Amino acid sequence: MPTLGPNRYGKAETRVVRVVRDGAVHHLKDLNVSVALAGEMDAVHLCGDNANVLPTDTVKNTVYAFAKEHGIDAAEEFGIRLARHFVTGQESIHRARVRIEEYAWERIGTAGSARHSFARRGQEVRTARIAYDGERWEVVSGLTGLTVLNTTDSEFRGYVKDRYTTLEETSDRVLATDVHARWRYGWSDDTRPVPDWQRAHAEARGHLLSAFAETYSRSLQQTLYQMGARVIERRPEIDEIRLSLPNKHHVLVDLEPFGLTNDNEVYVAADRPYGLIEATVLRDGAEPLIPTD
Repeated sequence: MPTLGPNRYGKAETRVVRVVRDGAVHHLKDLNVSVALAGEMDAVHLCGDNANVLPTDTVKNTVYAFAKEHGIDAAEEFGIRLARHFVTGQESIHRARVRIEEYAWERIGTAGSARHSFARRGQEVRTARIAYDGERWEVVSGLTGLTVLNTTDSEFRGYVKDRYTTLEETSDRVLATDVHARWRYGWSDDTRPVPDWQRAHAEARGHLLSAFAETYSRSLQQTLYQMGARVIERRPEIDEIRLSLPNKHHVLVDLEPFGLTNDNEVYVAADRPYGLIEATVLRDGAEPLIPTD
């Protein structure tokens, strides 16, 4: 006989933009919120009984209402507020997972006194995933699309070669990647001090950038580890960080047909295929809990 396995439902990708008007100075928050709920949902699957189902339209409305009633400071704080509301507000809901993408906008400086114009900041997106079962929290923050590049201090040589290897060793290359990072906080219950989400995120991002810039790279794997280790060493509230770094290859252009030399000056940026380096860096004694996919 077939049996019902793990299941959840909710509202995905509720886009909410919150504007705070402080006189002539305006503040902007731009989030994409996905909520998934789980609990006593056997009846709705097996016989269509909706008695325990909170409509997904209600979930969407709650996101909008909370943006107005409570405002949006840190994405993590907003997600925690939503998760707590759904788990404690509905007897049939036992677990909530909230995923948030935050799109960054930079203020456009003008000569006038008004400060209400913004420009979208590149492709970087701040992420947060909050899970709550009524007792325990799991908060995973991160970022995607942070593009970084070193024009030197990177080499790649001494690797395994077989009959299909054509890549030449290099002692000086461009190293570029799009940083996809997720880090898990040690905070897990309301009896412990809540991290300063804004500061923790900003400083974790800063440590990732500093480690990338300051590491003499013999491989992207080495750079990845140094980036993750810097975050673990400098941010005591973070127990685990998972990094996924595509190697954005920059290949020297052959200029000899034109009678020109190319002394590491002219490259073609190849977008695919690309090497993909992934790994998790942990605090000593911590378990790897961030999903690998």
